[in-house]
Amino acid sequence: MTTNKAALEGIRVIDMTRVLAGPFGAQILGDLGADVIKVERPGVGDDGRVYGLAEVPGKDGMNLRQAGFFAAANRNKRSITLNHSKPEGQEILRKLVQTADVLIENYKVGDLKRFGLDYDSLKVINPGLIYCSVTGFGQTGPMAARPGYDGLFQATGGMMAVTGIPDGQPGSGPLKAGPSLVDFITGHNVAISILAALQHRNHTGEGQHIDIALLDSSVAMVSHIMQDYLLSGVTSPRLGNGGNGGGPADLVHTTDGMLYLTAGGEEHWRRLTQLMGQPELFQDERFDTNYKRGKLNRLELMDIINKWSRGFSSEELQAKFDSVSIPAARYNELPEVWEDPQVQHRGLRVTTPHPWSATGSVDLIASPLANMSQSPATIRTAPPLLGEHSAEVLADLGYDEARIAELQELKII
Repeated sequence: MTTNKAALEGIRVIDMTRVLAGPFGAQILGDLGADVIKVERPGVGDDGRVYGLAEVPGKDGMNLRQAGFFAAANRNKRSITLNHSKPEGQEILRKLVQTADVLIENYKVGDLKRFGLDYDSLKVINPGLIYCSVTGFGQTGPMAARPGYDGLFQATGGMMAVTGIPDGQPGSGPLKAGPSLVDFITGHNVAISILAALQHRNHTGEGQHIDIALLDSSVAMVSHIMQDYLLSGVTSPRLGNGGNGGGPADLVHTTDGMLYLTAGGEEHWRRLTQLMGQPELFQDERFDTNYKRGKLNRLELMDIINKWSRGFSSEELQAKFDSVSIPAARYNELPEVWEDPQVQHRGLRVTTPHPWSATGSVDLIASPLANMSQSPATIRTAPPLLGEHSAEVLADLGYDEARIAELQELKII
């Protein structure tokens, strides 16, 4: 039986981040029940509000300034606008900090210190504050002052070195992944580190400063491929769609589409040779080790498999693989993802009320943490309008209507 109590209920987060990595991290905390107050620049807001190829359409032609980047990373937040370069704005932020558990920022190294809004300054008024700084290269080192975005770190952290069409084939060379994966993983590292810091504070009463860098995340996410290099000193070749843990693992063609097949384990490989009616391949010296199947003779093996697979429709081939428990899945274009019965069963598309949108709602991507039995992540509110909650939050801090109006006139909020 669920308690219906959110895991982070009662935790307040000040989100002073923009674009993707920081907002993702703050959104995860919001999905888990935290009160996330997004602090944005008056009149401008988060840069991510205008990034992307699509935006949430507004009611009666209203420009909501909620592009795809913003909508993907800012649900379950309240937005206030605040000019923190002015003393009045700094005063508001310090009052907010006194009520907060966490502050997340992704300004350039040292930028907030100019205004007395760095960790060392704010911990004086809130010793239990968890202050998370998100930057490209970290808080220290020869490149700490450099700005950085996702693509830079896919290039410099090793991900592009192992992603792309194999050398010697048409179109070969390093390739950036389509999604902003370094931002996405960094956002998760932001959330994980903050959750750990909250647990540490539960034990000790101490807050702390967290230094999260996209560079660190980009190197770590190369994972076992990078670990192979550290162990062997040999770089792994780019394999295109080939699996990097062995083979066969690649897209296979059917009469009406493609499936991705992974049969790198010896038992899966044996079952595949039998399913294909070619059991002799299991003992074939060209394919009798994972390395030979996955790298040395990969193209030759995939040609053999594709000659067989092209005799079936995708549905027929999936049924054959399922019948002998060989891992395989249909390749989906983006529209087909939402037609997939398992995607629908898992509820991965969430229609959320949005009072300012043209349709009264917006479709969002579900949190992958939504299936915790007692305290699941939920989507409670749509991404906010710029400054939608400024008056509400300031009133909670003790500001009366006259003072709020004055701060608006001064363009502090």
